[in-house]
Amino acid sequence: MLTYDGHPSILNSSPKEMYLEREVSGLPIRVVKGLPAIGELSQENIFVMDSERAESQDIRPLHIVVVNLMPRKETTEIQLLRALSNTPLQTEVTFLYTASYKSSNTSQEYLKTFYRTFDEIKEEYFDGLIITGAPVEQMPFEEVEYWQELSEIMEWSKTHVCSTLYICWGAQAGIYKHFGIHKEDLPTKLFGVYEQEVQNSKPMLMRGLDELFYMPHSRHTTVSESEINAHPQLEVLVRADKTGVGIARSYDNKHVFIFGHPEYDRDTLYQEYDRDRKQGLEIEIPENYFPGDDPTKTPMIRWRSASTILYTNWLNYYVYQETPYEVSELQSRPIEEPYIQDWVI
Repeated sequence: MLTYDGHPSILNSSPKEMYLEREVSGLPIRVVKGLPAIGELSQENIFVMDSERAESQDIRPLHIVVVNLMPRKETTEIQLLRALSNTPLQTEVTFLYTASYKSSNTSQEYLKTFYRTFDEIKEEYFDGLIITGAPVEQMPFEEVEYWQELSEIMEWSKTHVCSTLYICWGAQAGIYKHFGIHKEDLPTKLFGVYEQEVQNSKPMLMRGLDELFYMPHSRHTTVSESEINAHPQLEVLVRADKTGVGIARSYDNKHVFIFGHPEYDRDTLYQEYDRDRKQGLEIEIPENYFPGDDPTKTPMIRWRSASTILYTNWLNYYVYQETPYEVSELQSRPIEEPYIQDWVI
């Protein structure tokens, strides 16, 4: 059978053989069999088991689709699967790539083996959708090569997905598509790890978060905090003077916008810094990242617990608690009142 980098090909596998499970602290995550991310995740107490065990549990897993727009797709796969792994919820993850754009960093064989296209899934329903960032933020949205396809996916999500989580440029694209709020250029790149302040601790997404926490950012653009505050369907949940809006949501919780990268690894900002430096680009040392601003020293992770809380809360409260058992029965749910929930202790 054909192989890809030493991994068995699944091109001729049956649907039942297409998925394996990875379990973290008792949680199974199902993904396409042979996904290279298995190797690294297995070193983090994630192990592979056959699908019969899950099927015998008589549990419908949550179906999450991830539109992975990042150039280093394997890295993003690992980061997101890790972020989704810390709940007792069984989750099946499908990765999507944009058919209208040919990736220069990932082979077509890899994408066709481990990913699906929108045309292949558009008749299906999913409990949750994640749209990642992309290195296209300085381009007008309509000039991005795959914008029309991504716009169709976001339109489709209104009727086929319970809740969508948008990350960095994905958040800027989503808030523009659904609410007409444009992105704005920053005078210099926002690059580093920044303290974030919770503005309203009552929404379920904020449960368990400290009033101040850290989140990595890496972007040249931002969105207007005043425009979000003025919109009757939107709320700023997290902000800081340095970063502007960190997290926002729609009151019906169908849209969660994270303008940073809580899923980033310890070395992700270093990899971006080193890449740009080697290419001769003008790049400052990431702020609040290296001890003593010394790039030879190992950064300390200060954002992992907040990342775990954010992804867990989204998956639990905005997906699991709201999605119907028959996901095809998805309907708009009532708007959550922003100031009547119990205080979080």
